[in-house]
Amino acid sequence: MAKKRMPGGMPNMNNMLKQVQKMQKDMEKTQKELEEKVFEASVGGGAVIVKANGKKEVLDIQIKEDVVDPDDVEMLQDLVLTAVNEALRSADDAMTSQMSKLSGGMNIPGLF
Repeated sequence: MAKKRMPGGMPNMNNMLKQVQKMQKDMEKTQKELEEKVFEASVGGGAVIVKANGKKEVLDIQIKEDVVDPDDVEMLQDLVLTAVNEALRSADDAMTSQMSKLSGGMNIPGLF
């Protein structure tokens, strides 16, 4: 059976609209799930561990006592900065990857 077409040979817009609405709902659900997921990054052999969620909020920072050296605060600052950036990058990568799967690889500006 042939697909219904509107005058002028256009595909049925209702079906297309339903598909777009389903994709939007799936993306919203996935985005909420990822926002609640916890991403962890560890640097310096576990000296600094950072946990962040998919909303890019830092939830926890753990620092081993033996890495705290009053004479080398800069190293600790670098470790914390690196761990935070890595946790946030992991959250970004997961969001981009999941949304790309749902959108079929289409790059939709402002979507995520």
